[in-house]
Amino acid sequence: MAVRPVLIYPDPMLKQVAVCVLATDATVADLVQDLVDTMAAAGHSVGIAAPQVGDLRRVAVVDVSASKLGQQQHHHGLLEMINPVIIERSGSRVFREGCMSVPEYTGNVTRAEHIVVEFTDRQGRLRVVESDGFEAVAIQHELDHLDGRLFLDRVSSLKTDVFRRKTR
Repeated sequence: MAVRPVLIYPDPMLKQVAVCVLATDATVADLVQDLVDTMAAAGHSVGIAAPQVGDLRRVAVVDVSASKLGQQQHHHGLLEMINPVIIERSGSRVFREGCMSVPEYTGNVTRAEHIVVEFTDRQGRLRVVESDGFEAVAIQHELDHLDGRLFLDRVSSLKTDVFRRKTR
């Protein structure tokens, strides 16, 4: 459909909580496709959530299959998640995260190592997916966006756990 512009922190919309939607709404399918297109156009992204493109609906996509870290372990390919909810989490790991909405910085964030997420897909099917490692981190990162949180909100210390990105 369309590549949408990505909002950059401190845009106040990034701090808003997204609302649940009807998965059967045709505009939701269009939003899912726009998110997939926007993620692909970025060239380096493994996920994006609707609030990052200025849409406050509970929709996010994740696909770690093209990333180096994603190729090192099992993953589910493209996950198109409508109204996702983490229903189980276990373990803990610190991971260096980046974000298209915070392009100048990365940060060390503690996340669950293993999660179970429930969501409706674009075809209207209810899915339950178990995820570990990098994919689990990516899913948690995108679901945070749906709750108005950025990775910056999860770092222990802005002084010691946030890093300026190296210029390419």
